[in-house]
Amino acid sequence: MTDEDALDFAIVVYREDECWEAELLPVALTSDLHGLIHALKQQPSESGTIGLVAVGDEFFVALRVLGDRVDVFLSDIAASWDYPLARQVLEYLDVPVPDEDEMEEILQDEDTALPAGDLSIFVDLGLDEMELGILSGDIDLHPEDMLSSIAARLGFSEPFERAIDSVFG
Repeated sequence: MTDEDALDFAIVVYREDECWEAELLPVALTSDLHGLIHALKQQPSESGTIGLVAVGDEFFVALRVLGDRVDVFLSDIAASWDYPLARQVLEYLDVPVPDEDEMEEILQDEDTALPAGDLSIFVDLGLDEMELGILSGDIDLHPEDMLSSIAARLGFSEPFERAIDSVFG
């Protein structure tokens, strides 16, 4: 797959009758954080709702809605200059978008992605902060591969992969 072929996708993951389910969300939500949160809040779930969004080959966002609580994780702050969703996540987290000098410093080390948000978003489901940090910092993986690893670690690999297959065919 070339960069031009890379697709944006958003998937909602939830538990129903003690089983994980995953469904594709409209692609428009890959650039609308508030719409994404609204969509996740509409999905009933036994243990909260998870949103996983990949934007091309650039970054991913993970969200978790539990009642009125919304936890958000962004895999790479540098994406905030070029992608509305990444910028919206930083604003939601009340993290300043890096200025030009800060961005140059961040981008100086091409082998590192700098995440933002709640690294403990999935701790109670078995994915600790260190694992999420290491996974999101692996620049050799595409966002969909990172999200696939997260899905496997959290126990909903099969429904997640079915939803991904509907994107990538």
